[in-house]
Amino acid sequence: MGIYGYVRVSSLEQNTDRQIFAMEGLRIPPQNVFTDKQSGKDFDRPAYRKLVERLESGDLLYVKSIDRLGRNYEDIQNQWRILTKEKGVDIAVLDMPLLDTRLNKDLMGTFIADLVLGLLSFVSQNERDNIRQRQAEGIAAAKAKGVRFGRPIKPTSNNFAELVKRWDDKQLSTREVLKKCNISKSTFYRRRAQSRLIQRENRL
Repeated sequence: MGIYGYVRVSSLEQNTDRQIFAMEGLRIPPQNVFTDKQSGKDFDRPAYRKLVERLESGDLLYVKSIDRLGRNYEDIQNQWRILTKEKGVDIAVLDMPLLDTRLNKDLMGTFIADLVLGLLSFVSQNERDNIRQRQAEGIAAAKAKGVRFGRPIKPTSNNFAELVKRWDDKQLSTREVLKKCNISKSTFYRRRAQSRLIQRENRL
């Protein structure tokens, strides 16, 4: 029987120490601990895929909590069925002792485990949906206040129109005009087109 652990955080910046420490306490071989730094919206994750390929019937998989396994209600249910029913793997959720398939394998125990799994899967997805909603509301509120997102826009040179005219008249090469404007070629062409559009609208 092989013993494995699965660790997941949602982004590269997040820390896995708490989950790794829990796995070390179970004396899981380091090479058997698989870690993803990726959203739990689905199970298309490189380390998780490798883990599933490695797991065999009779193996034991530990996860710290059900939301570390995933954040999608239906996908969690499906993956749980694949691992426990199709592959014959036992799963133990450390933060929820009732979710340990090694225990109470009778009908009542299975019913309770399925009930708890369904509830926690719902809570996991609901929490993710709430986080996304709060993020969207926060971004909308920030935009309403004039906060800009993405790369900062380089200011256009004060004499941009003059430089464009000199470039149009072939008094400046493309290399020279880009250096004087301190912008990339694509940005230069885009701002040149925008400038001409504004001039045309002002003449209307």
